Amino acid sequence: MPAVSKRSVLPGFNLSLGFTLAYLSLIVLIPLSAAFIRTAGMSWSDFVAAVASPRVVASYKVSFGISLLAALTNAFFGFIVAWVLVRYTFPGRRVVDALVDLPFALPTAVAGVALCALYARNGWIGQWLDPIWAHFVQGLSATVPWIDWPSWLGTKLAYDRPGIFIALTFIGLPFVVRTLQPILAELEPELEEAAATLGANRWQTMTKVIFPELLPALITGFALAFARGVGEYGSVVFIAGNQPRHSEITPLLIITKLEQYDYRGATAIAVVMLVASFLLLLLINLLQKWSRRYYRI
Repeated sequence: MPAVSKRSVLPGFNLSLGFTLAYLSLIVLIPLSAAFIRTAGMSWSDFVAAVASPRVVASYKVSFGISLLAALTNAFFGFIVAWVLVRYTFPGRRVVDALVDLPFALPTAVAGVALCALYARNGWIGQWLDPIWAHFVQGLSATVPWIDWPSWLGTKLAYDRPGIFIALTFIGLPFVVRTLQPILAELEPELEEAAATLGANRWQTMTKVIFPELLPALITGFALAFARGVGEYGSVVFIAGNQPRHSEITPLLIITKLEQYDYRGATAIAVVMLVASFLLLLLINLLQKWSRRYYRI
């Protein structure tokens, strides 16, 4: 008897899958594979020299280190912002909720210029906070002299490492807030009431009832903010100071290599950033899977 073909309930699978694969290939796979193919023409010694020079390694530390710190900061404060927007009603709530999306709509170059105008030594905020920050770093240097605090923390807000942190925190906050908001909105207040009825205090309710439900979404928001921070260029380049081996981010170094017609060096660094970002996102996805399975049990 001839085999009977099973038809899908949803028609058009073959055509839609073909369009999906073609679109992803043109937009994602082919450009990324071009970087790998370009780098494959280099010898191993040339590749190592291009991606492991002191200036490049210093840019890795700045990009990944400050992006990690900014993502952790956004995970903490983004949770608070999302909690307030979902659980409380107050005048101007919709305005505050709309302001969260401002980094999405604002061009990154405009954001960088605006942050410079605010946090420079003669800026509206920088004229007050910059002397306080410099005094704080000097105090740390006097208290713990065996650590080079000015090199780690910078001596000013704008045009130094703190400026990079400010820019990455600015552009990463919406990822955490918008990831947590739907989960908080679906979380029934009756769970908190039941926990209170059983004798749990507010801290126990937060840590034992609410936070486990939010942890996978919080990890997702952290991952998105971190990935955006690692690849950010426009808002950082204006406020970073761009000092080699101190406040120079890796995307800027790639642009510098391209301007110097060192295309192989630029693609080699881009490949390292691509592989590192992929491995980090894979690790975070595994952590998400573990957290869902653990708290489901």
